[in-house]
Amino acid sequence: MNGNSFGRLFRFVTYGESHGDAMGCTVSGCPAGVELSEEEIQRELDRRKPGQSMITTSRGEPDEVTINSGTQDGYTTGTPIGMVIQNKDARSGKYEPFVTAPRPSHGDYTYSAKFGTRNWGGGGRSSARETVNWVAAGAVAKQVLDQSEYDIEIKAHVNQIGGITAPEVTFEEMLEHTEENEVRCAHPETAEEMREAIDRYQEEGDSIGGSIYFEARGVPRGLGAPRFDSVPSRLGQAMMSIPATTAFEFGLGRDAREVRGIDRNEDWEFDDGSREEVASDEGDPVPVGNDHGGLQGGITTGEPIYGEVTWHAPTSIPKKQRTVDWETGEEKEIQVVGRHDPSLPPRAVPVVEAMLYCTVLDFMLLGGRINPDRLDDRPGEYATDYHPSSPQSDPDDAATSAESVDEE
Repeated sequence: MNGNSFGRLFRFVTYGESHGDAMGCTVSGCPAGVELSEEEIQRELDRRKPGQSMITTSRGEPDEVTINSGTQDGYTTGTPIGMVIQNKDARSGKYEPFVTAPRPSHGDYTYSAKFGTRNWGGGGRSSARETVNWVAAGAVAKQVLDQSEYDIEIKAHVNQIGGITAPEVTFEEMLEHTEENEVRCAHPETAEEMREAIDRYQEEGDSIGGSIYFEARGVPRGLGAPRFDSVPSRLGQAMMSIPATTAFEFGLGRDAREVRGIDRNEDWEFDDGSREEVASDEGDPVPVGNDHGGLQGGITTGEPIYGEVTWHAPTSIPKKQRTVDWETGEEKEIQVVGRHDPSLPPRAVPVVEAMLYCTVLDFMLLGGRINPDRLDDRPGEYATDYHPSSPQSDPDDAATSAESVDEE
C-alpha cells in the first residue's frame, strides 16, 4: 500500500490501523536546533482524541505520544523524528459481522477488492483514527514555525453543521472562542444551536455533515511553484486527504462562479503601514482586497490564506441498513453498533490546522525561508547552544569555548 506519506522537504510517513497495536509516524526534514516539546505535541493530540464530550465517540484512548528518535537533550538533531501512540481501547468484536458484508459507504468493500484482504477491526487503515499521526506531525511543524523568525498564525473553526451556518467571525474571535465549546465554533450562540442539532441526530441514531473555515496569517509572499506544486494544489491534497471530506475551497471558493471578473479582480495599492494582517513592508505593492484567499497564480501574496473544507455525515450510524454478504451470497439487514462520532468537524479542527502547519512549513523550507538543515541558519558551525556537551567537560568551559568560537 502506497500513499502513506505527505510533503516534500518536511515529510511525514504514517503507519497503524484503528484496532492495531499502535499508531505512529516518522517525520523527516525537520531542521536541527528546534526545542521540541513532547508536552506541546500532547496538547494538540488531546484536542483531537476521542471521548472529549457526549458528541464524540466514547472510545477511551489517551493518545499518549512518545518521541523515540530525532532529538538530543530536548532539541531536534536534523535526523528523522519517530513518534508512537499506543492503542488502548480497541474492541473489534462488534465488527465481525462485517468481515464479508461491507458496511454502507465505508471503505470495507473497496479495500477488500483492492488487496484481497483487510484489517477489519474498527475500519483498519481507512479509519479516521489514523489522523492522530497527522496531528502529531503538525505539532512538530508548529513548533518549527513558532521558533522561526516568522510570525505565522494558523486557526480554524467549525462554521457549519447541517443547515446551521455561523456568521463570519474575525481571526481574533477564532483564537479566543474556538476552544471554548465542544463544537469548536467561534460564534458562541451558533455553537449552542449546532450542539443541539448534533444531539438530535445522535438521539435519532443518525449523523450530520458540516464544514470548517481555516485561516493562516503571516505567511510570506512568493511561496509556491506552479503548476503542480502551487500552494492551492498542495492545500487541496492536504485537505482532501482527511477522511470524509468532499470539498475544498479557498478565497471566494464556489461563490466565484457567480462573480464577474471586474468584481473579483483586485486592484493594487502601496502598503501604507495600516495592513497589519498582510505580510509586507510599508511601500510594497499589495492587493486592495483578498477575494483570492491570499493566493494568486498559485503563489502566496502575503495576505491571509483562507478557505473552507466540507465533511459528509459520518457513515457509521446505528440506523438499520442493507448490505450483501459475498461469502454466503445472502442479502441482509444490518445495524452498525459501536462508538462513533455523530458529526466529524468538531474533532477535525486540529487535523485541519495540523495539515496547514505541515503544508506551510514545507513551502517555507522549499522556498529557502527556513534553512532545511538547521533553524539557526549557521551552516558549518558546530559549537551551538543546542549541541550536547561532553560528559567529561565542565559545562562552564564548554560555554566559554562556544563563545570563543562565535567571536572568531
